Amino acid sequence: MINATNIITDNFLLHSKAAEILYHEYAKDMPIIDYHNHLSPKLIAENQPVKNITEVWLNGDHYKWRGMRANGIDENFITGSASLKDRFDKWSETVPYTLRNPLFHWTQLELKRYFDIDDILQPSTSKAIYEKANTVLEHKTPAQLLEDMNVEVVCTTDDPTDDLQYHKTIAKANFFTKVYPTFRADELFLIGQEKFITYLDKLSASVNFEIKNYLDFIKAIDARILYFNENGCRLSDFGVGEALFIEDFSEEEVAAIFNKKLEGEALSALEINKYRSSLFIYLGKKYHEYNWVQQYHLGPIRNNNSRLVEQVGLDAGCDSIGDFPMAEFMSRLFNTLNATDQLAKTITYNLNPSQNEVFATMMGNFQTGGAPGKMQWGSGWWFLDQKDGMEKQLNTLSNMGLLSRFVGMLTDSRSFLSFPRHEYFRRILCDLLAEDLNKGLVPNDIMFLGKMIQDICYNNAKNYFNFN
Repeated sequence: MINATNIITDNFLLHSKAAEILYHEYAKDMPIIDYHNHLSPKLIAENQPVKNITEVWLNGDHYKWRGMRANGIDENFITGSASLKDRFDKWSETVPYTLRNPLFHWTQLELKRYFDIDDILQPSTSKAIYEKANTVLEHKTPAQLLEDMNVEVVCTTDDPTDDLQYHKTIAKANFFTKVYPTFRADELFLIGQEKFITYLDKLSASVNFEIKNYLDFIKAIDARILYFNENGCRLSDFGVGEALFIEDFSEEEVAAIFNKKLEGEALSALEINKYRSSLFIYLGKKYHEYNWVQQYHLGPIRNNNSRLVEQVGLDAGCDSIGDFPMAEFMSRLFNTLNATDQLAKTITYNLNPSQNEVFATMMGNFQTGGAPGKMQWGSGWWFLDQKDGMEKQLNTLSNMGLLSRFVGMLTDSRSFLSFPRHEYFRRILCDLLAEDLNKGLVPNDIMFLGKMIQDICYNNAKNYFNFN
């Protein structure tokens, strides 16, 4: 048992008076633009009271699942059929063992901000915390939880075939938070997998015509991008984890490869890469045409534990950092698009920390065209969105680019209780700049530093994205 009070004090992570001033007077009250997450637009649109903390806190949260598995918790209490209370109790057993893992800080931050709970979650406090949280959640809807955290914009992650009906419902609602879709094109690239033909049928249904050849396929993509744009989409995303290549190709080659797949023939690795190269470049040009921001989440090796995936399904929490080369892929893709002045605003995210400098310097190669911060190396992502990962990302970006033009933090989360991660980032950012000030490495001008912090926390993102 931990015999101590909650560590989430007013000055948590702030180690000097300057840090306290920068956070409390400049960063703390800035609105949140969460431009990449996996929240459910269905739950936001229906906007029913959440009611139970286990459902909103543990369901779909593979960070917590991994922690519980590492603590020896049986899968029945993680993703199985155990009761909501029993699952919460098992998470409570695990929390004390997460010390020095970001899960400990996130857990206590979320309990403090959403429920005003100061006690550390552990077996001795589990019952009282469970009851108090559920009493609060009985009257809290997803839209209210977002408003409570001053979330101005949320961008969900949506398949190109999505009908966006929930986004349409949200757009008509008088919510404080604006919710926009993101065009997540991963499935379009999976021509080497058996499910690709089934996906084409789904895509055909979404555009109301049969896809008989490659030109039909392109026509369908164009129709879906237009549809997403009409419904508020201003971002795309790509997140398939593997080594990526840009091969030379001709349009005739790609059309023949596509038709070969339709006829049920096997494709070679080179044919798959030629098709995918064509699609990367075609989509990049379309994103530029619509003035979207394109995002690339690069580097995970997914579904390593096949037995667990078979038991739980995809997103089971058995993905990890890959060691795929990425520099040549980014160089060829961005250079090809830039050569014809069709390179959209771009954000890249790396999962392998050994590639921090690779990504940061690659984005600097294409900072042309007069738009401040056009090419962004994104925030610490997934396994890197903790204190150490954030500090390394901020320091590398400072060394290799312009920290002052950074568009800041995002949650990448499936949980409506995850938004204190923005606070976590802001405290770390303020402490980092205050440390430089105290060492005499930056001018002793609190107002200037405060404005820079507000830009990183909110203003840069507001100016960068083209939200209505």
